[in-house]
Amino acid sequence: MAEYKLLLPSMGEGVMEATIITWLFNEGDNVKEDDSVVEIATDKVDSDVPTPVSGKIVKILKQKDEVAKVGEAIAILEIEGEGSAPASEETTTEIPASTPDAETLQTIEEPLKVSASTEFSGDLYLSPLVKSIAQQENISEAELKSIKGNGLEGRITKEDILAYVKNRGNQPTPQAAPVQQAPSAPQSAVSSAPAATITAAAGDEIIPMDRMRKIIAENMVKAKQIAPHVTSFIETDVTNVVKWRNKNKAVFEKREGEKLTFMPIFVRAVVKAIQDFPMINVSVNGENIIKKKNINIGMATALPDGNLIVPVIKNADQLSLSGLAKAINDLAYRARNKKLRPEDTQGATYTISNVGSFGNLMGTPIIPQPQVAILAIGAIVKKPAVLETPDGDVIAIRNLMFMSHSYDHRVVDGSLGGMMLKHVHDYLENWDLNTEI
Repeated sequence: MAEYKLLLPSMGEGVMEATIITWLFNEGDNVKEDDSVVEIATDKVDSDVPTPVSGKIVKILKQKDEVAKVGEAIAILEIEGEGSAPASEETTTEIPASTPDAETLQTIEEPLKVSASTEFSGDLYLSPLVKSIAQQENISEAELKSIKGNGLEGRITKEDILAYVKNRGNQPTPQAAPVQQAPSAPQSAVSSAPAATITAAAGDEIIPMDRMRKIIAENMVKAKQIAPHVTSFIETDVTNVVKWRNKNKAVFEKREGEKLTFMPIFVRAVVKAIQDFPMINVSVNGENIIKKKNINIGMATALPDGNLIVPVIKNADQLSLSGLAKAINDLAYRARNKKLRPEDTQGATYTISNVGSFGNLMGTPIIPQPQVAILAIGAIVKKPAVLETPDGDVIAIRNLMFMSHSYDHRVVDGSLGGMMLKHVHDYLENWDLNTEI
């Protein structure tokens, strides 16, 4: 028999470590090739790690809540053969991720990020476990900056922060470095803000937040603290869109084996409007505005457990309607079946939320950081409407839909936010019934 080291696989660019959530097998259990053996959590999504070989788990090297680095051994398996069999390069290739971590979301989600001190280069990202410890111990941002990280690229490890907590009383009080940029809400405000004490009454059910809901809550509060939100509304006649889809959906499904929803049409209209107004496709970095080259559309997606994630259609401006339909269907399917990869939720530059899928007429969505705008699309409803014709005004039954555009008033004024929304409206109202799919 031979020993095989199961390594933590690569999970996409920028993801260097993960926290062990739970082992799905115990020491002594036999596993088959491709069995998911452990659940892990990153700053982006939660994942199942499969084993590339069959064998028996003889030693678990990383326990629940411990952090492992990419390429580090997390378990030892006993397999058929002789001698020691180190994990092959194949073990460290990218794998599909599982349960999404709403930061995704960025969702409407971005990992907790602190500006590095002079001891670090670049930005310091906290793993979910380190972040949790920091919040539980009420460790401030200034204190985090003072901790020397011994992890990869200077990251703070579990051991680093626990050592700091142990010796905290002997540490000098760190002073925050002067900030030379426009003031913004401190990132520690989410966890340090006092909360009202609520007492459960008799018969009330207490439901602990799951991991994903906690991250969503943090990110939503942070997003509202950072960006002053303004929302514009418009009602759009999408009768041509409805007619076009009804004409093409059966042909498309027969040809491609894919459903043709309204979302590819909405994405196409948004992409065109962004090309008309590229200053919507930006982020704010202190007193600088970063104008994005790529148009990556986030697609807010409800999950079966009631949580939310935002997979991203990369380079949406380069896709045809057919390509958009396939990309949207693929991302939605993998989101709802816990198969998203970390990179599937990264890099959105603008987000669409289809509140109409729940029968809602309109909504006022929260802008996911670091984006500066988000569009909510309401339900399509048949209504009587006044139409202008060469023979005079007439009343006809039309398919109407509300859209609401929330934007960050730091960099997007009412004229830009309103004109962007009007262009989306115009592209949908004037949809060509002869558009090819």
